[in-house]
Amino acid sequence: MADSTLQYLVRVPEPSPTSARPVRRGRLLRSGAAFAVLLALAGYLAVQYLTGSTGEPKCTVVSGNGDRASYEFTAEQAVNAATITAVGTNRGVPERAVTIALATALQESALRNISHGDRDSLGLFQQRPSQGWGTEKEILDPAYAAGEFYEHLEKVPDYTKLPLTVAAQRVQRSGFPEAYAKHEPDATLLAAALTGRAAATFTCEGHPSTPPEGPDAVRAALVRDFGRDAFQETGAEVAATPSPSPSAPTAVPSTSSTAPNGAGGTRTVTVTVPKTPAAQGGERRRGWALAHWAVANSSALHVERVSYAGRAWTAGNTRSEWRDDSGARNSTGEVRIVIGQ
Repeated sequence: MADSTLQYLVRVPEPSPTSARPVRRGRLLRSGAAFAVLLALAGYLAVQYLTGSTGEPKCTVVSGNGDRASYEFTAEQAVNAATITAVGTNRGVPERAVTIALATALQESALRNISHGDRDSLGLFQQRPSQGWGTEKEILDPAYAAGEFYEHLEKVPDYTKLPLTVAAQRVQRSGFPEAYAKHEPDATLLAAALTGRAAATFTCEGHPSTPPEGPDAVRAALVRDFGRDAFQETGAEVAATPSPSPSAPTAVPSTSSTAPNGAGGTRTVTVTVPKTPAAQGGERRRGWALAHWAVANSSALHVERVSYAGRAWTAGNTRSEWRDDSGARNSTGEVRIVIGQ
């Protein structure tokens, strides 16, 4: 019995070479995959370092009051914020109305034109076709959606004197009316910059996200957001030209011009600043509204440089500040937009 027990204890079976092979192969595969991931990460970081890119283009708005308040957001959000503001400017609403609209869109969609939401809610303001806000196609047009918001807001008595949450809620009928309040500081910064009251406070990195479409796309976008009538009523002429795409407006400001600029083939669109009554902030405020709009659209429209009133913004780095531009020091009557090719 003892011998057999000892024999049993001694003859413990060992794993065969064939059974160990899959374990070793699995470990090698995992190690190889981990190494490949590390290589890919190292390559990505190297590219970001060499190109100065940080991924999705960013935009920043800062306070014009010197209190160092700021808000950072994406290029997509910047385009939508600029459209909401331009539509309001075209309607002649006060800056407070723009602040309410921007805060509402920040809460409802994070300033993204989304095609989903609670029940049949859509777009920047999560408006519902079933509640009479328009068709799905209309609501997903940011300019249309913004116009509908302002139309309903203007029907609220004394809305400029109401707390932002109250004014927004009377338009939206939200289940979470207090949620709008947290966006008021950021919306206030955006409204001050994009209405032109706070000069040279809106910047973007400007890395192009799409191939350039040329000056016609810039002019069409200007009319899309600011409106054809706005240019006509302020003295700027508007001419009908072939549309750059089937869905784009057919009217563009003829006061814009294009010209070759250097060997790179860049082109310049010069927009005459419409004469604006002093009660609406005057010509200079309107000019900064147009200049900041161009910067907000820099990624979408491949804008490389914007100059106005002796200041210039240039795309391509994370500190795209407005700097002195002696060549445009007296150009309060026009905004110059340089487009890459």
